[in-house]
Amino acid sequence: MGITTEQITDGWHRARLIPTAGIRGQEEQERRATSSLLAVIAAVPEFGHALFGPLGAPKGRIHTFTEVQFKDADGKTCIPDGAVEIERGSKRFTLLVEVKTGDAELQPDQVSRYLDIARANGFDGVLTISNAITATPADSPVRVDGRKLRSTKLLHLSWWRVITEAVVQHRFRGVSDPDQAWILGELIAYLDHEASGASGFTDMGASWVAVRDAAHEGTPRSTDPEARAVCERWEQFMEQLALGLAQDLGRAISVVRPRKQTAEQRVQALVRTLADEGALVGSVRVPDAVAPLDLRADLRTRRVSASVTIDAPGEGRPLSRINWLLRQITHAPGDLRIDVAFQGTRETTSLLLLDAREDPGALLSPTDAKRVPRALTITATRPLGTKRGKGKGSFIADTRAQAVDFYGEIVQAISAWRAKPPRLPEKAAEPDPPATPDPPPFTDPDARETGQADEPPVSRYDGWTAYP
Repeated sequence: MGITTEQITDGWHRARLIPTAGIRGQEEQERRATSSLLAVIAAVPEFGHALFGPLGAPKGRIHTFTEVQFKDADGKTCIPDGAVEIERGSKRFTLLVEVKTGDAELQPDQVSRYLDIARANGFDGVLTISNAITATPADSPVRVDGRKLRSTKLLHLSWWRVITEAVVQHRFRGVSDPDQAWILGELIAYLDHEASGASGFTDMGASWVAVRDAAHEGTPRSTDPEARAVCERWEQFMEQLALGLAQDLGRAISVVRPRKQTAEQRVQALVRTLADEGALVGSVRVPDAVAPLDLRADLRTRRVSASVTIDAPGEGRPLSRINWLLRQITHAPGDLRIDVAFQGTRETTSLLLLDAREDPGALLSPTDAKRVPRALTITATRPLGTKRGKGKGSFIADTRAQAVDFYGEIVQAISAWRAKPPRLPEKAAEPDPPATPDPPPFTDPDARETGQADEPPVSRYDGWTAYP
C-alpha cells in the first residue's frame, strides 16, 4: 500500500499569498498589515467599494500607496502609513491612513499632525485603523482639537470591521472575478491569524478584575475611572458581537442605541447602570428577527442572561396567546425562563419552560385569568466567564458564545404574530327558483256545454307509420 499525499503533507504549512511567518516586532507587523490591506483594496474593487463607500467615497478607480512622505509646517518629514485615492469622473476622494496593530493605541499628537498635513495637501481626511472598535466610522477613539475637523474628516475602522466586510463580501455578496475572490480569501486568512495583530477585540482591559470584584461586593461608583474603562470595553464588545454575527449571517447587524445619544452619553449611561445595578447591558438587532437580542451581564451574581421580548398575539383567549409561543419553542431547553407581562397592570408571571409545558395555565394572571398577555420574554442564564482575555472561561468568549447560541436556538426560530386579514361577510345562499306549475289539462270548449269529460284531441296522424 503506497503513501498518500495526505501522509506526505501532514504537518506542512500551506503556501500563502500573505505569509504570517517572519514578522518581527510591532513595526513590521503594522507595515505588513497596511501593505496587505491596501494592496487587496486596489486589487479587489468590490471589496474596496464596500469598505470605503460608507466613508463617503465614490464608486470609482482605487489607487493605494504605502509610507507616503510629506513635510509638516516646521519642515519635518512625516510618513503616514499609507494613502488612498478614489476617482470617478471629476470627483476625487483622498485619505491619509494611519495603522496600529495588536495592543498599540493611536496617538492623539500623531493623528493631529496628520490632520494638518491632510488639510495642507488637499486630502479629504485621515483614516485610522486599529483594534479599537467604534460604533460608526465617524466615531474616533482619538480625541483631537475640534477645530482641526472643520474641513478635514477624521474616520476610523477597526480591524474587526475590516475583516467583517471582507468575509461578508467573500462569502455572501460574492466577488465576480475568481482570481480576485482568491486574493480576498488570502487577506482574510492573514488578518484572521493571531500573528497579524489584527485579531479584533482581545480582552476587557486592565481594570476588569478590579471592577468585576467591586461589583460582586456591591461597591462600584460612577466616578471610578476603572468603571468607565470597563464600560468603554463593553461598548467595543457589543460592536464586536454585532460584527461577528454579521460574518455568520451576511446581514448588517446593529447595536441598539437611542437615536440622538452620543458616544459619551452612552458610556455615562452604562457607568450609571454598573454603579446602580452592578450590571452591563446591551442589545443587538438582527434584520427581520422577531425582536432585538438583549444581554445582561450581572457582575453581582456572576450570571449572564440572553433574552428576547416578544409582543403577544393581539387576538385569542389569554391561554391561546401563551400557547402560541410555546408551540414555537418545542425543542428549546427546559431551563429557559418564560415571563409574561399583562395589559393594564404591572403584574407579571414567571415559570421555567419545563414547567410551562406541563401547565401553561400557570402563566396566566393569578388575580384574573381573563387578563390579556401583553409581552412574552424568553431568557437563558449561564455562569459569567470571569477571565480577562478571550479564551475559554473568559468573559468575552463565554458571553459571545451564549449570545450566538441563544440566537440560533431561540430567536431565529420564532416568527412574530400576524393578524389574519379581515374577511368579507359570507354571501347568503340564494333561494331555489319557484317550481314551474304543470300546464292545465286540455279543455274542449264544447265539452263544457255537453258536460263531457275533457280529453286531449286526437291527432289526425294517430296510427300512421312514419318512414324515413
